Amino acid sequence: MALKVELKPGERILIGDCVVTNGDQRTRFLLEGTSAILREKDIMTKTRADTPAKRLYLTVQLMYISDDPRQQHDLYFAIMRDIVQAAPSAWAYIENINNHILTGDLYKALKQAKKLIDYEQELLAHAKCDQSVRTSSATDRKSA
Repeated sequence: MALKVELKPGERILIGDCVVTNGDQRTRFLLEGTSAILREKDIMTKTRADTPAKRLYLTVQLMYISDDPRQQHDLYFAIMRDIVQAAPSAWAYIENINNHILTGDLYKALKQAKKLIDYEQELLAHAKCDQSVRTSSATDRKSA
């Protein structure tokens, strides 16, 4: 079954190990085959991978586009352990990613890794909110 892809002007897409950049007009085409395919919005770069969950996503992405995904396993498991130690509540997300990796469905593993990034952002926002509440409480006690 072919995959329909529609690209906006100037949008890029990764197909296998090639980056295709669209011209100045909207383009629609069909892709057939088994190469890794990622839209520009789903591509994580090293510079954007600035949190543990994003680094995990990048590692899964490298597995997805690699001829030998096992080359990334050591790095993946190291990052995974760090995440679970820091946030045990992330285990359900990690478990889903692991299951997809084990079954060889790396695209689904990427989708789950994106959910982990969203969860990480929730945790960070919650921690930031807690920090500001503690700071304002301490300030209130000092001024009283």
